[in-house]
Amino acid sequence: MKKLCESVGFIVFIQGVAGLLHEWTGWFRLWAVVRRLEFLSGYPVFVNIVLVVAGASVMVAADRLQE
Repeated sequence: MKKLCESVGFIVFIQGVAGLLHEWTGWFRLWAVVRRLEFLSGYPVFVNIVLVVAGASVMVAADRLQE
């Protein structure tokens, strides 16, 4: 369970970072999932920051889980 939480947190974190890089530089066009979701189209930077924070939080919380 701990590895699953760490993996999910890492994927969410990477999606947020890739989305921010896409918004600021135009790179990682294929990795940026937020830009493909139409209901989030007005807030891409905010949503990507939330993804980075949420991913980091899940990874930190996974360290507290007992095996």
